[in-house]
Amino acid sequence: KFNFDNIIFSPEFLREGHALQDNLYPSRIIIGDKSDRARSFADMLKKCAIKKDIDLLFTDSCEDEAIKLFSNAYLAMRVAYFNELDSFAEIHNLNTREIIEGVGLDKRIGSHYSNPSFGYGGYCFPKDTMQLKANFQDVPNALINAIVESNAIRKIFIANSIIKINPKVVGVHRLIMKSGSDNFRSSSIHEVMELIKKQGIELIIYEPILTLQSKEKYNGFKVVDSLEVFKNTSDVILANRMSDELIDIKDKVYSRDLFNLD
Repeated sequence: KFNFDNIIFSPEFLREGHALQDNLYPSRIIIGDKSDRARSFADMLKKCAIKKDIDLLFTDSCEDEAIKLFSNAYLAMRVAYFNELDSFAEIHNLNTREIIEGVGLDKRIGSHYSNPSFGYGGYCFPKDTMQLKANFQDVPNALINAIVESNAIRKIFIANSIIKINPKVVGVHRLIMKSGSDNFRSSSIHEVMELIKKQGIELIIYEPILTLQSKEKYNGFKVVDSLEVFKNTSDVILANRMSDELIDIKDKVYSRDLFNLD
């Protein structure tokens, strides 16, 4: 494309809110090139890390990109899987936590990425699953398409769970994706809010990190500065992740956060 071959693909594997930690202690280093310059670049990345004995893999450039896409798609699949497990348990009045704990005790499955949520969001999972889905256009598949569809269905399920309560005012506690992150522009809560809004239900937001310019309105939704006013005004509060500051009004909170983990 550029008539220039001095380009190396090297995907990052950084989690929301843990970018510095993941740079210093990388899970692996993947370099999409097999030349001497690629090894020099890999040595530079290793020297910047604190972790020793880092797994290092040299691949071709397309395989390198595929590793990134398939890694994120697998993690998104886990999120979607445990969210569907949670939807099943909630509808059938089963204890989701006990089921997930029992499933996770199988060492082949484990307990990572198993805490229910309002759906995966952020910059990576939605983008990468959609890109992989598009790349599968001419390849027979069912699973990759299902990951994207499952995430959309989960958001509808969450919204309908709130709508059937018939609240006058729904409070949204925090827009951020994860603790320690300031990213909320691609948070899954946005689509849930829009689905609830379509039913004529008022929504208000409590998000301390919003800029001063956004303090009164954010995407058409009223922003409340005072936590106490927010609590008292809301009939039900949506919280993708529970917080200690909501414990005193726990009966008002709708959250699927069972393990207090991102």
